[in-house]
Amino acid sequence: MTDDEDGKTGDAISDAIAALRERADRQGPSVLADDEASKALGVHLAVNTERQNLRILEALLFAANEPLDEETLIGRLPLEANIQVLLATLAAEYEERGVRLTEVGGRWRFETAPDLADVLTEVRQEPRKLSQAALETLSIIAYHQPVTRAEIEEIRGVAVSKGTLDLLFELRWIRPGGRRRTPGRPITYGTTLQFLEYFSLSTIGDLPGMADLKAAGLLDARLPPDFTVPDPSRVEQPELIEDPLDDEEIHAFHVDFMESDDDPDGAA
Repeated sequence: MTDDEDGKTGDAISDAIAALRERADRQGPSVLADDEASKALGVHLAVNTERQNLRILEALLFAANEPLDEETLIGRLPLEANIQVLLATLAAEYEERGVRLTEVGGRWRFETAPDLADVLTEVRQEPRKLSQAALETLSIIAYHQPVTRAEIEEIRGVAVSKGTLDLLFELRWIRPGGRRRTPGRPITYGTTLQFLEYFSLSTIGDLPGMADLKAAGLLDARLPPDFTVPDPSRVEQPELIEDPLDDEEIHAFHVDFMESDDDPDGAA
């Protein structure tokens, strides 16, 4: 092989290597760009999916005529939805708005912001005004539950009429609880989810304590030294344990209750 032929061969090899390098330089950034584009698309799709799940959650809560628990919401959302994250995100989005997302008794609902109460006072519909007897009876049931009728009368010092309890049942603020495991097996009373919803309480333990009641002027400044306000969220004591009522007992209770009072017009 001549020197000219060797030079031509070397030039061809060099040209081929240069061409391969040039091709690699062109393809490298393209592959990287495609990878970055795929990642960006994945993030975009994930964001869109979460936003869509938030819209679904918002629509479910807005259209509901009562608070919804997480189990109900999960059943209406896509399988990949994280209900705790979605609720927290939605609550944060509504935190500074005229309505807010709140948890009441383990269920979720939209309600108006507390600082707008004065604006809404004139248009809010209130239930019929409670008598003093009904207020006292409701307070005793709320703080002492589960409590029997005899215990309510002992605390108030007067008999409780059917009319008073009937009104609280009508408002769906109290319910029959169970039968106390004591002689006579009396029926006990407690509050309902509707009670928590109306008074905007997350749990029954959020009822005002003694300091709150004093600050609001609802307690006499000259209280007995041993006076205490019961904690309704206390651990159930052995003497308060009760057996739940079955459906037949609940029906019989309402029938007997409606016919048991000889003084339906009593104010106590």
